[in-house]
Amino acid sequence: MSAALESAVLDPACALCGSRERRTRFKEGEHAIVTCTECDLTYVTPRMTAELLLSAVYDADYWHSARPRERGYADYLADRALHERTFRRRWRGIRRHAPRTGRALDLGCADGAFLAVLREVGWQVQGVEPTAMAAAARERLGDDAILQVPIELLRLPDAHYDLITLWDVLEHLPDPVACLKSAREWLRPDGLLVLETQDVRSFAARVFGRRWHHYKHAEHLHHFHADTLKRALRESGFEIVERRRGLAGKHVRGSFVAERAARVSPALSRALHRLLPADRALYVNLFDELIVTARPR
Repeated sequence: MSAALESAVLDPACALCGSRERRTRFKEGEHAIVTCTECDLTYVTPRMTAELLLSAVYDADYWHSARPRERGYADYLADRALHERTFRRRWRGIRRHAPRTGRALDLGCADGAFLAVLREVGWQVQGVEPTAMAAAARERLGDDAILQVPIELLRLPDAHYDLITLWDVLEHLPDPVACLKSAREWLRPDGLLVLETQDVRSFAARVFGRRWHHYKHAEHLHHFHADTLKRALRESGFEIVERRRGLAGKHVRGSFVAERAARVSPALSRALHRLLPADRALYVNLFDELIVTARPR
């Protein structure tokens, strides 16, 4: 390994408590999935620096990936209508906690599907998408609505937003706690934070073990559960209002289900490809993700 490449690879301490004491759950290729023995956060080591992650993992192929079981999506934009159905369902589930309208910030907004749903019901929307998918979000919502910048480099006004969301984002971040602390600064004192992330203690995670479909080591850097997520939020200045698994399902195509099953079993994946029409819309929930709403303390 060259000196330049070595300098771009990190063996990080725990992002939640700073400890380097850990136990190895399993190894796969160059990655070890470890759990902090002090706070129980599970994370990946070694991993790329934030700069290298953006260029090497979240390149143009991420959203149109030949190997979605390992990285990215087979064809993210092909499922735009399904993403909107998912987010309309989620908005119905969380809106009772939120103001009727206001300013919303979606961190890691992809093509802007959730923001499009919010705009339909009267919200002023702002999205942040550091990858090339920002172009699709701008086409949908306008240039002024989308910032293409790494989340860790964001500079936004304090106490400005009524709602901040992170849908399937926290696990991708090199420093998720720093992001939550920034969100606390940007959120109004009476505002609402909503996030979704995977649950490493879920039944599916325990049953599938290392074959769990969320173990995508190049991109999913942290794996929370209810207790570690509660601690991360509390240390960032939030108090949990509600935690739900039932709302965390997704509208997907049959081909998506078959692709994700490949990590569990190639034979199962082949069977699902034969049995499920590729374009059939399905609502799928393995109850292995958490949607958490929280307010500033």
